[in-house]
Amino acid sequence: MSLAMTVAEREAFLADVHVGVISIAEPGRGPMTVPIWYAYDPGGEVRIWTGATAHKVALIRQAGRFSLCVQQETPPYKYVSVEGPVVAVEPIQLERDLRPLVYRYLGQMEGERYLAQIGGASAGEGDVLVRMRPERWRTSDFSKATGS
Repeated sequence: MSLAMTVAEREAFLADVHVGVISIAEPGRGPMTVPIWYAYDPGGEVRIWTGATAHKVALIRQAGRFSLCVQQETPPYKYVSVEGPVVAVEPIQLERDLRPLVYRYLGQMEGERYLAQIGGASAGEGDVLVRMRPERWRTSDFSKATGS
């Protein structure tokens, strides 16, 4: 029996709220691998937020691609891993990008507190939105093995 997710299952799982772990090629070393908040709408691009001067941005620009893995940490275990090319590294916009991403992880009330702490109306200034087009998918859903 295959544990692979269908296209609809993998897209829905990736669109759910998980802390993602990105991996970016780093010449002469193992890949840089760090946790990150991300956003994804089925059929669209993976979007991550980070500081424009972060080491990961320099590596993303150099590699031109990255991988993202998200998982369910409780049984039955599931994961989705996507890899693909970066299609844009652009200044993040508070209303279009940052506020929805913060609300996704913290909810509206805690999200507003967080945004106020990181700069209020100027939150996200100097930060970037990195967009990646998923090309390769790897998935596993262990509930398929147990019938859960």
